[in-house]
Amino acid sequence: MRQTGQVWFRSSGSSDRKRSGRRWQWLPLTVICSALSSAALAQSSTDLPTINVEGEGGESPIVGYVATRQTSATKTDTPWIETPQAVTTIGEEQIRDQKPSQFNEILRYAPGIRSETFGYDPRNDWFLIRGFPSQNEAIFLDGLQLFYTSFGSWKLDPFALERLEVIRGPSSVLYGGGSPGGVVNAISKMPPSDPLRYLEAGVNNYGHRYVAFDIGGPSPITTEMGQFLYRLTGRVRGGDTQVDFTKDDGYFIAPALTWKPNSNTTFTLLGQVSRTDTNGLNFLPYEGTVTRAPFGRISTSFFASEPSMDQFRRDQQMIGYQFEHNFSNALTLRQNARYAHVDVRYATMYGLGYITVPPDPVPNPATATLSRGNFLTTADASAITVDTQLEAKFGTGPVSHVVLAGVDLKRYTLDDFQAFGDGSSINVVNPIYTPTLPTTVAPYTDTFVTQRQAGFYLQDQMKFDRLTVVASGRFDTVSTDNDNRIGPSTSRNADKFTGRIGAIYDFDFGLAPYASYSTGFNPVVGTNTVTKQLLEPETARQTEVGLKYQPSGIDGHIAFAWFDLTRANVLTTKPATETSPQLQTQTGEVNSRGFEIEAVYNPLPGLKLLASYTSYDLKVTKDGNPLVVGKDLPATPEQLGSAWFDYTIQTGVLAGFGFGGGVRYVGRSFADNINTKPVPAFTLVDATIHYERDGWRAALNITNLADHVYVASCASMTACYYGDRRRILASLSYKW
Repeated sequence: MRQTGQVWFRSSGSSDRKRSGRRWQWLPLTVICSALSSAALAQSSTDLPTINVEGEGGESPIVGYVATRQTSATKTDTPWIETPQAVTTIGEEQIRDQKPSQFNEILRYAPGIRSETFGYDPRNDWFLIRGFPSQNEAIFLDGLQLFYTSFGSWKLDPFALERLEVIRGPSSVLYGGGSPGGVVNAISKMPPSDPLRYLEAGVNNYGHRYVAFDIGGPSPITTEMGQFLYRLTGRVRGGDTQVDFTKDDGYFIAPALTWKPNSNTTFTLLGQVSRTDTNGLNFLPYEGTVTRAPFGRISTSFFASEPSMDQFRRDQQMIGYQFEHNFSNALTLRQNARYAHVDVRYATMYGLGYITVPPDPVPNPATATLSRGNFLTTADASAITVDTQLEAKFGTGPVSHVVLAGVDLKRYTLDDFQAFGDGSSINVVNPIYTPTLPTTVAPYTDTFVTQRQAGFYLQDQMKFDRLTVVASGRFDTVSTDNDNRIGPSTSRNADKFTGRIGAIYDFDFGLAPYASYSTGFNPVVGTNTVTKQLLEPETARQTEVGLKYQPSGIDGHIAFAWFDLTRANVLTTKPATETSPQLQTQTGEVNSRGFEIEAVYNPLPGLKLLASYTSYDLKVTKDGNPLVVGKDLPATPEQLGSAWFDYTIQTGVLAGFGFGGGVRYVGRSFADNINTKPVPAFTLVDATIHYERDGWRAALNITNLADHVYVASCASMTACYYGDRRRILASLSYKW
């Protein structure tokens, strides 16, 4: 609810299912720095100057693959060469060329990121940044976090996005709680100033098909209230996947409306409604996937659940706005806000390893019989986020400043229900499916979690000749309430200061060395089984030094970054002994140290190139189990490499014909935390051919061209996941 100059939040309470005696209360929160804006208005003349921006902006479309500016690392429109942090931008043209089917596939060729951690999974988007799982905290949409915990996850469609900006390293100083690995900020498609009409349809070799549309432009209705722009984007998809009985159905529709009452003020209203309707993910044993079992290997099409009961359904809605007003060339006020809601129902049977054959207590793969559990969860989550920024530009002697002051407010709620019961077994070679119902046992989790966070940040980008120094600080206060319906309710308050200091020097021949130090935190949701209290926030610290090279007259750049990143307050499990039970506590620490190299280049019209290589040493440095100290985390490869090109012929009879391809390398990982069970490295080849003429574009995209059968990772010895088989997508689009 909105009143003049204020946004109102519910200060306490819950959904209808909540069983506490709290009453609803409403607290007003100031969202505009009134004193600063009033002073600016008082000093402004009646005829405010027009703000004109030419060329690529920090959130505008990218020509080719090379982005020269970014907004996510600083929340200001800043040149890439003046940003003292590792930043990768993926534009709409690269997304179009590579045709990712879901969000995490966009990140396949980005340095420092292991996408599709658990193989092809249409339920959720999984990825690591600098070795740390980041899907829960790292995804932002238009600068506002899509945080989730438990099973209340969000889903973004690649077709809805203009670009992605990947900021590697702790970024709490601007964004509050988040992944220690970094931030992936997705930028929505915005209403265009020129008319747009676009239709696309496609189908792949599994019979999965889709129809997408993207229309927009200036409103045909002209009024004295100013200019109106609109956009309507959507996609409907459905069909099968490489796994039997597993579909990938769904849709999204995203309307957007921009109002420009004058040249200095912009207000954009953004909405989105989507549904995902799919099935569970297979949990398969190490023996029979990574290594051969007595019966051979489990088929990649094997479905480990029961078709009669298995379902994953997500209904998601978002509504928000972006407001910007330029008081002058030197002072800009912005406010971004969003309300998001997601409702997930998930019922599945998943593998627990091979059955045991009495009297032998050891699981026996020779039987080819998989033991299963019956799992049911419902998750109903809501998030309200408001970020208000005031940007001021001024000079002090020879130093120019871009100062950003902001207030960031979040309120997240989760109604979480989870139950687990015994399930029937199934033969992985000759499966026989029987009618089954979701479990009806009592839940082991039935809680309503409320988390509130308020952050106050200040940043100064100081530029002296060719030297740019960025200094940022932020103070956050977080309160978490866990209304437990089957156990004691708990709450925790935490305050945290995070900071960043970085400097970069841009030599006149295009080389820019930089160094930075940053800290971060993540207010995790969970319980310490030793203290019986809610978990404290995890913390992170990073040192990064690097080189950026962007020579004049070259449409491209190269970047090198070395980093030393430590994540602390990690939840660890102390093994059970004769005198003490197995306990979870926050005594863990993990260190990630390594380097990344990235090159992006548009060498000539029609040709686009990109390549990257990542190598790091990720080790557990503290843990409740001394056996895992010094070991790698499971499902975490330490080497990644990729390269991609796309070329479209510009002249002659073949003008409009193009082709491209890429290679992706993922290094070895482990299936266990003491590193005795390796999961082999793998290399995949992708390819594309396309033809454009008179607004038409036909394309054929092939993922895993050689149809290489591989295991993407193993989270444990009983939880291994096959990667994508060969996927051939034919698409046809028309733009007018």
